[in-house]
Amino acid sequence: MPYRTPRFPRTLLGGAAAVLLAAAGLAAFASPAGAGVQAASLPPGIPSTADARTQLAGLDVREESESSPYDRSLFPHWNAVEGNCNAREYVLRRDGDGVEVDDACRAVAGSWFSEFDGVTADDASDIQIDHMVALKEAWRSGADSWSSAKRTSFANNVEGPLLWAVTGSSNQSKGDKDPSDWMPPRAESHCDYAKAWINSKHRYDLAVDDAEKSALEGVLNGC
Repeated sequence: MPYRTPRFPRTLLGGAAAVLLAAAGLAAFASPAGAGVQAASLPPGIPSTADARTQLAGLDVREESESSPYDRSLFPHWNAVEGNCNAREYVLRRDGDGVEVDDACRAVAGSWFSEFDGVTADDASDIQIDHMVALKEAWRSGADSWSSAKRTSFANNVEGPLLWAVTGSSNQSKGDKDPSDWMPPRAESHCDYAKAWINSKHRYDLAVDDAEKSALEGVLNGC
């Protein structure tokens, strides 16, 4: 799947505000939800339940395997995706509320709602960017045969629901588990989580195993 450089929507700032921000060396991004309200934190591209069912039915079902041992370095990640912003910085800016960044695109202010556990963080260092389908899971599901370019696209894809801004504790709890072994502790996120998982595998033609598919079907049945 070819990787297309995403574009940010332009934020309209009043003249006085723009001068103040420039003097401070910060770039501000207005919250789409308005001042004082947590912005929607879901990434783009999550399919409808009906579309997710269709996408899941089209995935190859087989046991996980690998042609060679997994190595995380085989998935170049946190590459630049917009100017000097890498994929992590892009997602922090995309999915946070009232995010301000410095000249190096590092988030210096804002808040982030972690869909996995319902925790809101006011410090970007408390947020990790989760690969919805973990790189190791992808490797066992077909990425072991990919080109380096395709693995790079997968690891830095900010156009679909492949990257999520969540708390470090929830990201580490998940590890490389698939939905048959782990679901977010916040039940309200389960439908979006399952649909994003399915879409991520659909976009890159990754396989699912029997237990994984059964777990995903069970979640969709409750959506």
